[in-house]
Amino acid sequence: MALGARHLQKHWQVGDGREAALAEHVTSSAAPGDLDAAIRAVDEFGYGRSIMMNVGDEKGELLDAAIRRVGPRRLLELGTYCGYSALRTARVMPDGAHLYSIEFSADNAAIAQRILDHAGVAGRVTVVIGTLGDGGRTISALESEHGFGPGSLDFVFVDHDKSAYIPDIERILERGWLRRGSVIVADNVKFPGVPGYREYMREREGRVWRTTEHETHVEYQTLIRDLVLESEYLAEDSNPGGRAAEGGLRGDGAPPAGAM
Repeated sequence: MALGARHLQKHWQVGDGREAALAEHVTSSAAPGDLDAAIRAVDEFGYGRSIMMNVGDEKGELLDAAIRRVGPRRLLELGTYCGYSALRTARVMPDGAHLYSIEFSADNAAIAQRILDHAGVAGRVTVVIGTLGDGGRTISALESEHGFGPGSLDFVFVDHDKSAYIPDIERILERGWLRRGSVIVADNVKFPGVPGYREYMREREGRVWRTTEHETHVEYQTLIRDLVLESEYLAEDSNPGGRAAEGGLRGDGAPPAGAM
């Protein structure tokens, strides 16, 4: 992984073919339509063959728990990579919910789509090639083609270009997509580290965000420690009586009946 850092920064693949090999492993070892088996196959590949830069099983459980707490209807993921976190999200999000996953690399998007199709969850996950920082093209597509609008977004998982975490959150806030009670989960805050992210949330603690810090480990090993931040949006609902009534947290911060 370290040797492929330069290639990774440009192409968002390590450069040794491990992403394509992962897709082959999942499609050959997991039965079609078996979501649990697809997730296990990715983890087996990460432990036994090549470390992947997805969220991994340990931090994945933190992501799972956050989604279960919120009970979101519309979810956004920044950084699809090979689709592992999208698989986990699809497994635990409520019936009728939909995940929109943004991926910069068309090659990664194709690999993720192949894995999602094989696992039988492609109908619940939309992979969008682009980035929120591309001059408005992807943001416009999310709004005009996928129904994003004021107060429409319940949950965000951030696991892409570390320098883009804060700018992309600011873009989301500027568009007014979040509602009171929406949650953002950010991976890799400690390793490889997200410049200024922890400070950004701490400066706004109790006013804009309420953040919980989860100490954990970098994916597929136990030596390097990492930090996952889970931040609940405290601002007023930008769509009163809308999304909060449809699902996710109620206006008083409590989950709707049956969301847990």
